[in-house]
Amino acid sequence: MSPDELKALIEQSLDADKAEDIVSIKLDDQTGLADYMIVASGTSSRHVSALTDKTLKRLALNGIKSVGVEGKERSDWVAIDAGDIIIHLFRPEVRSFYNIEKMWGSFQPFEVVGDQLQA
Repeated sequence: MSPDELKALIEQSLDADKAEDIVSIKLDDQTGLADYMIVASGTSSRHVSALTDKTLKRLALNGIKSVGVEGKERSDWVAIDAGDIIIHLFRPEVRSFYNIEKMWGSFQPFEVVGDQLQA
């Protein structure tokens, strides 16, 4: 499955499970960590936990079984490493506090022109 197909699968899964404010950020120009980051909110810790379980199940059904998961115990902020895609699932107030999509989405690479750094 290509990174774009995986991204679409995850977005559709989260949407079907009523995740809120789903945001996808293209990372491949910013870091070698992953191709995309997907950020979404659940309405409560229970909803975040259910989103995590259903996402993991859909990934496994599509052959993606080697997945790292952090934070499921509390389900305030769950990070899922699906290889080419990193998924962050939050309770709304935790998402607002950390605001990671702003950090990654507003990233502007710098380039050197002559001996000057340009944005």
